[in-house]
Parts: sequence; C-alpha cells; structure tokens
Amino acid sequence: MRAYAEAHALCLDVLKDAPRTGEVYYLLGQLTLDHNNIGKAEELFSVAARFDPGHAGALAQQARCLLALNRRADAAQAARAAAALEPTDAFTCDTIGVVMSRAGLHTEALPFYAAATAAEPGNAGYQYNYGAALQFAGSIEPARRAYRQCAAADANDTRGLPSLVQLTRQTAEENEIGILEAMFAKHSEDPDGALRIGHALAKAHEDLKQPEEALRWLARAKAPKRGRIRHDAAADAALFKAAQRSAERLSFAPGAGRSGPVFICGMPRTGTTLVDRILSSHSALVPAGELTDFALCLKRLARTPSNLVLDPETLDAASRVDLSALGADYLESVRASLGLEGRFTDKMPLNILLAPVILAALPEARIICLRRHPADTVLSNYRQMFATSFSYYNYAYTLEDTARYYAGFDRLVRHYEKTLPPERFTVVHYEQVVTDLETETRRLLAFCGLPFEEGCLAFHENTAPVATASSAQVREPLYTSALARWRRYEAGLGPALDILEAEGCLPRGEREAR
Repeated sequence: MRAYAEAHALCLDVLKDAPRTGEVYYLLGQLTLDHNNIGKAEELFSVAARFDPGHAGALAQQARCLLALNRRADAAQAARAAAALEPTDAFTCDTIGVVMSRAGLHTEALPFYAAATAAEPGNAGYQYNYGAALQFAGSIEPARRAYRQCAAADANDTRGLPSLVQLTRQTAEENEIGILEAMFAKHSEDPDGALRIGHALAKAHEDLKQPEEALRWLARAKAPKRGRIRHDAAADAALFKAAQRSAERLSFAPGAGRSGPVFICGMPRTGTTLVDRILSSHSALVPAGELTDFALCLKRLARTPSNLVLDPETLDAASRVDLSALGADYLESVRASLGLEGRFTDKMPLNILLAPVILAALPEARIICLRRHPADTVLSNYRQMFATSFSYYNYAYTLEDTARYYAGFDRLVRHYEKTLPPERFTVVHYEQVVTDLETETRRLLAFCGLPFEEGCLAFHENTAPVATASSAQVREPLYTSALARWRRYEAGLGPALDILEAEGCLPRGEREAR
C-alpha cells in the first residue's frame, strides 16, 4: 500500500525550506496524478518544469496530462520540449513516446520507445508500447519481436501474446491456441484481459477456417466486459437524430473551392483506412490520422454541460455557434499539433455524425462516406476489439446491438444523401473500391479536385504510419478475400440478420441459412 499522506507531508516539509525545488513539485504532481486529479497535476508539473527547466520528466508528465485534458497541440509542444532535453530514463522516454503516438506524431515517437526498451528490456509495458508503435509504422517483424519480449517479460501480461497472434497467421501445425486457452482460464474474470485473449483465440480459429468456433470465442471474450459497461441504444438513436436535424438546420456553400481537408468517415472496418491510404498516396494530400479535433473544437465553442464530447445537445448547439470560428479553430488545432501544411485527410469514422457541421464550418472541405455490405459491416465491427475506453463503440459487444447501430447509421446516410450537397458529400462502397480500384480512385480524386496519379493505385507502398486496426492489411496489395465474409459465418448471425432484414437494410431472400 502506498503511503500517499506521508509522501505528501514530506514534500511540503521540503518546500518550507526550499520553495523553488522542481523535483518536489514533480513528486507532488505524481501523487496528484495517482489520485486522478489531472488538472491539478498538470499545474504542478508545469511549476516543476519552470523551477527546473532541465527536468525532462516534468515536461513529459505535463504533456501526458495535457493530452488527457484534450489539449493535444499543447501536449505535443510539451512532449517535444521534453524530447529536446534528450532524457535517458526509461519512464520518461516511454511517456514521451506514448504522448507523441496519441498526438499523431508516430514517427517522432519511435526512438523514445526504443530508448525505453533499451534501458529496461524486461519491462513488459515498454515492450508492448514499442511493438504497437512498430506495427503502426509498418515494421511488422520488429513488432512481433517486441510483442514476444513483452510476453516473456511478464507471465501475467495479457497484451503481448494476443497482439503477436493478431499479427501472425496461425496454422494447424503452429498455433498458440493451447497457451491462449490456458491464459483465458486464468484471466476470465479480468474484463480487459479476457477481451484481448478471447479476440486472439477467435482470430486463431478464423485462420484455421473454423468460423463457428471463432464466433463462440468472440462471445466469451466480450461477456465479462459487456457485464460492466453501459451501452445505451437510445443514446445512439438520439445522436443519429441530432445529426439528421443538423443536416436540416445548417446551410452549406454549394461548391466553394476544393482546397480544404478531406474527411473520410463511416462505420469502422468498412474501408476507411484503405481509402485514406489511396488518397493520401497523392502528392497533394497528407494523412493526418483519426482526429478528434473537430468534435473537441465544437464542444469548446458550444459550451454544453455534459462530460461527453459528442452528444445531441452539442450537435444541436452547432446551429448557434460561430461556424467560421469553428472551422478556423479546427484547422489551427490540426496544424499546431501535427505541423501540417497544405491539404490533409482526417479519417475519424465518427465524423459521420458531424458531417453537416463540418460542411457548414469548412466551406472548402469534402466528405467521403464509406459503406459496406450490411452483414459484413456488422460482422467486421463485432470482430473488432475497439479501445475499451471509447464508449461510442460499445454497441460492438453483441451482434444484435451492432445490427441496430448499423440500421441507425443506414438511415442517417440516406438522409444525408437527400440533404447534403452532392459535390461536397459522396458515398463510396468498399466492394466497388476493391473490385474496380482505378475507376473509384479516379472518381474520388476528381471529387477532391485532384488530378489522377498512378501512385494512388500503389497505396500499399505508402510508408506513412497507420494507427488503426488495418495497420497491417493496408501494407499489402489489394485483396478481395474480405468480400462477403459474412457468408462463412451466416449460421451464427441469425438474430443480427433478422434485425437487418426488419430494418430494411438487408434484402429478404439474400440469406441462405434460416
């Protein structure tokens, strides 16, 4: 048990005699952060850095707090200041790496993860973070090595081996199923651990062409977490309704230039990363990643009272805020934190809920909405292990909730197609992209006001980091094996398919199994 009271008292005693001691404020910041008082901790780390300008740890922890406070540009600035001091201790280096990764500075983060693991190679957490960063950068074999070292460093770690399995095809002769099953039994009461291990087991059985067993493991993986989270289907429906209202209330410039950002959105796992890689392979577009900046800028201007960044009240408030200021704030936020010049892509799937506000606030922006076969969309979302701290994807813990969410998304996009200007909002279907890449690429580039470039067809050669679930797949040439994947799982999808049929999303008669 940590003696927080005694530590706090000792720090205050030192400050009585030496009130400008940076290290003491650093320790007070750590104590405060341990109690989740992030705002106060940030202030204490700031004081520590002011009294001791060479304290890289204080700057790194301040950056961590700023990120948690949704001040990404300030966090990036503090992390870079810490990096400039060339720290060598593992904790500070890892913290800098984490902040930079979450701020979208993936290339800058890598050397700090490397330094952390070099200083403490037996730290499982550092090895896992390094592996994830390497995976995002496309260094798959080094990522596997880091995940192996993570698993070897701590027998109780539930991240390393599951991540390794997700990156490595399992075969009948060589697989980790036995070890993973033993791990699952040991961690079955740990919601996050069970989720990671169970998803890895599902992936292993998919590799072995055992879809029924894969679905069984997905259900087992999600059950402990589903019992603890709160998924509110009514809240999802209210968000969709608010998005529809914003499409009706706001006005849009019909075709005001084509020099603004390109937003790529839709439901996750529907080809958003693929289209982002295709377009950002163009010489005139830079990928900015999955950004929360627009939603955060709207929340700040709307001043709505809820703790949620995106809620119906905030969407409704968009009709009352200064939209030109919102657009300017967004562009400044992105450029201040990522240092981008010129046009860029923003690939946050949830921006589909903000599409009307984006078009109203950024007259030169274009929005591309991805769609995929309804059953494949539901299955791919259910198969995905989303960040457990991100409540907007809590629908994905059951197939039925995922199907209901898809039905709401379907209604929303159909409404957008009737109300948003077609020269600024377009829908592209994943199936058409993978079966006729050049035609769809030419169409999307023309929509963005860009000339065709052959390099867009070689998207898999794009070396920019990819911090999404498709980080490995988009580095491969185009494949069609994911088309109609739901057919292989159809026997286990009955209730979800019933919902899709009842909602008019899936044509009756398309199913084989009844």
